[in-house]
Amino acid sequence: MTQEREEDYFDVSVEVLDLLIERDETVAVAESLTGGMVAAEITSAPGSSQAFLGSVTAYATDVKQELLGVDGDLLQQRGAVDAEVARQMAQGVRKLLRSTWGVATTGVAGPEPQDGNEVGTVYVAVAGPRGADSRLLQLDGNRATIRKGSVTNALKLLNEELTGKMRPKDTEQHGGN
Repeated sequence: MTQEREEDYFDVSVEVLDLLIERDETVAVAESLTGGMVAAEITSAPGSSQAFLGSVTAYATDVKQELLGVDGDLLQQRGAVDAEVARQMAQGVRKLLRSTWGVATTGVAGPEPQDGNEVGTVYVAVAGPRGADSRLLQLDGNRATIRKGSVTNALKLLNEELTGKMRPKDTEQHGGN
């Protein structure tokens, strides 16, 4: 996996916050495998209190359903590691915290596969005024590397949604970039 420089990691948080503050918009986060790391990254940037409303760490499947409103049948049929689950998590946290934007992460950080999904299978999603989008990531590395790559990609997806600079719909990525 290509290592991201800490400055690059921080820069995307600052850029996202600048855009949100400039537009008088807000963001909330729903996290599973990242366990609060996306929220921590956003709030590490100066001025984050002007745009960041809060987060839900929905590690357990029933929390995804009961608190974030993810469809129970969907969770039962596909499991928690799924594109639509990620989208519903982002929509759910957006609704729950009444934010302009919702961001979500769900996946398998390892060390073992989960519910038929290989280690490194991650979905990040963003929900906003124009709907919700998710991205499949296939990340390499250990648990810490996969989690960090998930955070970076979740913030990059939010930045792309905010700027309108979406990349092609090829949603698989290796190496976390």
